[in-house]
Amino acid sequence: MADKELDASGLNCPLPILRAKKTLGELKSGQVLKIVATDPGSVKDFEAFAKQTGNSLLESKEEGGKFVFLLKKA
Repeated sequence: MADKELDASGLNCPLPILRAKKTLGELKSGQVLKIVATDPGSVKDFEAFAKQTGNSLLESKEEGGKFVFLLKKA
C-alpha cells in the first residue's frame, strides 16, 4: 500500500517528523509514505504535522510496541 517506507525506530522527537518531511519531499503528490516509530510522542506529532502541511494521515496505529503511520502526500 505504501510507495516508500521510513524506519524511524529509536529516534526521539523531532527526528521522526524531520526524517518524514525529508522523505515526503522525494515522493510525488498522491504517493503514500509508511513511517514506523517507537517514540510515543510521535502519535500527536504526526497528527499535528499532517494538519500543518496539508498531507493526509491515512492511518495511525500501534503494532507490537511500534507506531505505524501512513501519510499521503498532498
